Amino acid sequence: MTVRETVTVERLDGAGAARAEGELRKVYAEVFAEPPYFETAEGVEAGFLRFDSKVREPGFRAAIARDADGEPVGMAYGHALGAATEWWDRMITPVAEGMDREDGRRTFGLMELAVRARWRRLDVGRRLHGALIEGAGEERVMLNMWPEATAALAAYRRWGYRKVGEARGGADGFVMDVMILDLPQGA
Repeated sequence: MTVRETVTVERLDGAGAARAEGELRKVYAEVFAEPPYFETAEGVEAGFLRFDSKVREPGFRAAIARDADGEPVGMAYGHALGAATEWWDRMITPVAEGMDREDGRRTFGLMELAVRARWRRLDVGRRLHGALIEGAGEERVMLNMWPEATAALAAYRRWGYRKVGEARGGADGFVMDVMILDLPQGA
């Protein structure tokens, strides 16, 4: 049996993600401490202060990957973007008219996707991504990402994402690429 075959991926709703918060946080803290992110313990804590409210968002879902021993090796989460979303407000490049229209069913906002180093290049990220979007019903997925995260960027491009602009991220105002994946009807 290969490592790939021993990793299971579980899709979680908001309540399930709340119960798995410690596992999600563990993966997040390890992965985002690496370059180019250099996330600190304080940054992880600040990010997860908002997690409690995010799991209650309509359309929130998460996925967690575990190895054969039950150890978390990857995670992803996000939620459907409602009409009052602020995701588009941070854009620094204009987008086509109507692209920023949200109604709670049009766009799934992929907030985080992370795979621990030992399990990268084993299809875990693609499986996590698939667990989030399979059967979801949205038209598209949107994410903001660091352009310096070249391996992640290459994966997103392989999966069909395209860059639609740039946005300011975080309190530091760093520039992130805004990417969209159009989903086939009935995805």
